[in-house]
Amino acid sequence: MKMRLLWVLLALMASTLLASLFWGKVLWLFVLWIPVLALGWQDATQSRHSIRRNFPFVGRGRWLMEFVRPFVRQYFFESETNGAPINRMFRSVVYQRAKGDLDTTPLGTKLDTYREGYEWLAHSLAARHPHGEETSPRVTIGEVACAKPYSASVLNVSAMSFGALSPNAVRALNGGAQKGGFAHNTGEGGLSPYHQENGGDLIWQIGTGYFGCRLPEGGFSAERFAANAQTDQVKMIEIKLSQGAKPGHGGILPAAKNTAEIAAIRGVTAGQDVLSPPVHSAFDDANSMMLFVAQLRELSGGKPVGIKFCVGQPAEVFGLCQAMLDTGHWPDFITVDGGEGGTGAAPLEFSNSVGMPLREGLALVDDCLRGFALRDKVKIIAAGRMFTAFHLARNLALGADACYSARGMMLALGCVQSLLCNTNECPTGIATQDLHLGDGLVVSDKRVRVARFHGETVKALAELVGAAGLHCPSELNRNHVYRRVSQAGIATFADLFPPVELGSFLGTNPPERYKPLLEKRAVA
Repeated sequence: MKMRLLWVLLALMASTLLASLFWGKVLWLFVLWIPVLALGWQDATQSRHSIRRNFPFVGRGRWLMEFVRPFVRQYFFESETNGAPINRMFRSVVYQRAKGDLDTTPLGTKLDTYREGYEWLAHSLAARHPHGEETSPRVTIGEVACAKPYSASVLNVSAMSFGALSPNAVRALNGGAQKGGFAHNTGEGGLSPYHQENGGDLIWQIGTGYFGCRLPEGGFSAERFAANAQTDQVKMIEIKLSQGAKPGHGGILPAAKNTAEIAAIRGVTAGQDVLSPPVHSAFDDANSMMLFVAQLRELSGGKPVGIKFCVGQPAEVFGLCQAMLDTGHWPDFITVDGGEGGTGAAPLEFSNSVGMPLREGLALVDDCLRGFALRDKVKIIAAGRMFTAFHLARNLALGADACYSARGMMLALGCVQSLLCNTNECPTGIATQDLHLGDGLVVSDKRVRVARFHGETVKALAELVGAAGLHCPSELNRNHVYRRVSQAGIATFADLFPPVELGSFLGTNPPERYKPLLEKRAVA
């Protein structure tokens, strides 16, 4: 693409020169083409900006629009707090932190603090300045049942498969994880060479298609799983039951993205849509799921094994916890994905109207684990629309131990929200298998941006924790976050999501609001 554009520019320049031989008045146009061609060549050879690299000179139009857009937008188009699915305010802070630019804002908040739904963190008069390990908090996962527990960052790269993302995007994310000391979730598309090139810690996700541990007919292969899971780079395994963007619907890889290379990694046929089943075939109820978790832990050599789901029917979460008690086996972590989660391809109905939003789902899972006295055994990872340290703090206060970010990491890579993820035409080379577009994403530059975004966001979280007078994020609880519920009314998360007492579901007097769910806790 970039060479074609350069040849077009050169052809226009030559045509202008030729025309000037017959009509001297156009000679000045030839002079104008010289800087145009020079800028095109500079764009094609630079490494910082994917769009300019993929679309020499023409791509500068985007940067020009970025320059004039604030003035036009102020009167005609989106504000800082509008724009979907990610508003400009959050896009800007990710870009600024990824690039190492100034990330402070002038003239106070742009949010309406009297709008219903506005949320804030309660600070303390005895605020603290974080220092030492407090500036880079971590959480240990699998310390109860695993021979090889993992010390995870509080912020990690959420599940995005090779196939959904380009080779260079995967390389840059893993390189950023290696540089910044955090984990990179592979997504359900299997372990690709690009995940393993840079040595960053991996969380290997196993979906219903069992890519990377798949039998020819599509079932689970214990032998293939063990071979991949025991590699040093794989630190944890995550069994994906569902995801927030399309819960109850299997993963989708459009045919345009299903290259021969991807098909070989996944064990499928190239050039066809890859539609993963909506449910697993390796287990058929909650009890057998827990036995499968224990099997994977053993096959991996004692590494933490977790499950990921978006909450649907609350009674089923209670059924999972009951199965943990009945079998004596439990996942080392549960990833709770919110219904607002992102994906490269999903049916509109599933994206918009299926799945419990993260806050409600997270509080429910935390309450269930506490009520069944399992919370000390099972850690919780939250996923769904996280771009700033406040987003992390809010979910940690609700019950999470750590968080994932997918779209935030994509923005750090240079995503401009062109909304072409499902077409194979992503202009930044992130969500595409077009090699010409993918080459525009320079790994050495983007891996630094990913690491920097992570580091600055975790640093900001440490500062928020210190502002609340606390030493570490694990001390945050539901009393630390407030929400405006009406023009004149506010409530803490503890008011909105009352926490349950440890083991209260095992006694004779559980919380009244949970009694109906306790009676229906069987999972089909």
